[in-house]
Amino acid sequence: MEMMNWLPEHSAALQDLRARGLSYSEIADTINATFNTAYTRNAALSRAQRMGLVGLERLEPSLPGHLDPPKPSLPELPRIGRLREGRAELTPDLLRGPKIFTETVEMPQLRCAAVVPRHLSLLDLKPGDCRYPYGGDSDGETMTFCGHPCRSGSSYCTPHFHLSRDPEATARPVLSAAWLQAIGAG
Repeated sequence: MEMMNWLPEHSAALQDLRARGLSYSEIADTINATFNTAYTRNAALSRAQRMGLVGLERLEPSLPGHLDPPKPSLPELPRIGRLREGRAELTPDLLRGPKIFTETVEMPQLRCAAVVPRHLSLLDLKPGDCRYPYGGDSDGETMTFCGHPCRSGSSYCTPHFHLSRDPEATARPVLSAAWLQAIGAG
């Protein structure tokens, strides 16, 4: 992809043509014909985004399949001081990002197991030791494991077994009586 720098007169023409309601492909074609450049529709659109012009509405809807050759020059219209009345100016509040990322969010109370882990490495774990992991959340942080004796039929000790289960989900039967009757097992 070839990088093209927009000259100030090209940017001014883009702003003027966008204010007149031209599409970005028409803008690129007009600027190319006027200044002997090779801007694409996407280049015009990207430059308009950087200039803050993208939110402007077109004066007329575009017609699908309408591909007239570009007109070399448009009649001069008086320059408009502002692009459109009521256009919001970019303020630091708008540039910071959505509020959801800037506000403090109250975290829910997390459940925790009533056990002090032994923090064994994977190599130190023996058969029958709890494999509930601790750490390893960030790059380079070592992961350790609980290491207490496992509950029978589980890889976790009893406190970690209960911590890893949803109390409401385990209260519901996995297969209902209606399901068992439907498959002929009930």
